[in-house]
Amino acid sequence: MKVLLINGSPHEHGCTAAALDEMIRIFKEEGVETVLLQTGMKDIRGCIACNTCRKTGACVFNDIVNEAAALFEEADGLVIGSPVYYGSPNGNLLSLLDRLFYSTHFSKQMKVGAAVVSCRRGGNTASFDVLNKYFTISSMPVASSTYWNQVHGFTAEDVKKDKEGLQIMRNLARNMTFLMRAIADARDKYGLPEEEHTESTSFPDGKA
Repeated sequence: MKVLLINGSPHEHGCTAAALDEMIRIFKEEGVETVLLQTGMKDIRGCIACNTCRKTGACVFNDIVNEAAALFEEADGLVIGSPVYYGSPNGNLLSLLDRLFYSTHFSKQMKVGAAVVSCRRGGNTASFDVLNKYFTISSMPVASSTYWNQVHGFTAEDVKKDKEGLQIMRNLARNMTFLMRAIADARDKYGLPEEEHTESTSFPDGKA
């Protein structure tokens, strides 16, 4: 089992990192390989809808997005961590995720996804909702915990005092590990579910 963790915070050792570190500790105990990708300080532009990726299989901007794509393809699970900015995930991270999910054409079906958000006080659930949409449009099961996947604090030291938040991270890592193992077992026994991709409703004639 292998998990890719993306830290979208510009603070490498900040609040989001404290949450992800707690998950990584449990993954290691469970024998799950982890790869942590720091993206918060990278210069990442948004998608320009050029569709070059449909021809080449990679984003036209050859930056950390293509690096993340190779790691994502190999992974059994993906954890996305973000601080909350104005009730939403980090804009830099959203640019990365838009391009990562749009430009990659390998199957994401049954890769397990988990979103982790951190904030001082509010905006966590709105940010959590935004990040989960990347998974649920991609046939990726979403790992859950014993509360919404969030920690609170203004500094990493604050987060380390958020005992419930860290407990949520530990339970999330254990649940995610179980899901990945169960899916791998079922895939070997039964194969993956059939996916249909023949219909795309756009109402081009303007009639709803």
